[in-house]
Amino acid sequence: MTPSASATAAGPMPADRPAGPWLRAWRRARGRPASAAGALIVLLFVATALAAPWIATVDPIQGDWKQIRKAPTWAHPFGTDDLGRDTYSRVIWGARISMQAGVFSILLAIAVGVPIGLVAGFYRGALDQVIMRLTDAWLAFPFLILAIGLVTIMGPSLTNATIAIGLGATPTYIRLTRGLVLAIAAEDYVHGARALGAGDVRLMTRHVLPNIVSSLLVQATISIPIAIIAEAILSFLGLGVQPPAPSWGTMLNTAQQFLETAPWMAWWPGIAIFSLTLSFNLAGDGLRDLLDPRDY
Repeated sequence: MTPSASATAAGPMPADRPAGPWLRAWRRARGRPASAAGALIVLLFVATALAAPWIATVDPIQGDWKQIRKAPTWAHPFGTDDLGRDTYSRVIWGARISMQAGVFSILLAIAVGVPIGLVAGFYRGALDQVIMRLTDAWLAFPFLILAIGLVTIMGPSLTNATIAIGLGATPTYIRLTRGLVLAIAAEDYVHGARALGAGDVRLMTRHVLPNIVSSLLVQATISIPIAIIAEAILSFLGLGVQPPAPSWGTMLNTAQQFLETAPWMAWWPGIAIFSLTLSFNLAGDGLRDLLDPRDY
């Protein structure tokens, strides 16, 4: 028997075997260097936020009257602000606040919006109509205007800003979840599970919800940078993080008075906001492509 014949008899060669999901994902990730770079930068910001107490060189709140608005030096690589505080340390600690506001606000939106959209899409009928009309009314308010109004009512603070941003983003997840559920609920395997006696709760939690998680995850990566910008805007307006706590928004608010004499005060928080939001969007685009079942 020839080697080729024996290989055929034994089965396909290892090179002919279909690649596993992790290997396919790795191959597709290598073809998207921009998305991979975005994901790495996001991870870098996450690590920076978690390690802020060890990375920051000095106290971000403590000022030094002898170092007011000093240009970047070895001692203060990002310069100092109008109170002599180290801009580098404030940017590092500001990353923690921005990540906290961005991530937790979207988690709140998911926690509120997904169950409502799941129920609306699964049961349809009058309940669906009521929920969606209320959601449409909710969406009639611009996202940022709604967040500003809620923070004004609740009072300025990071917690209230996070809640306001999360509630402002909730209608998006209600509509997205409902649309996904309507598509999944029409699949044959859902009807088959119902015919076998599966109840509504089991159908929603075991057959519908797991199949929409990937789309919700992609939407979250797109929503988090929007929430980060919203937090910066609220802090810039004095409705978010309150001084002297370091926040990229409050830093930009202070820096606008010294753009000609101390422009570095605006450079670094602006670059941080731009880099983090762009990286999240690039990572989200790559994640959407990786999780797209049509490419497998």
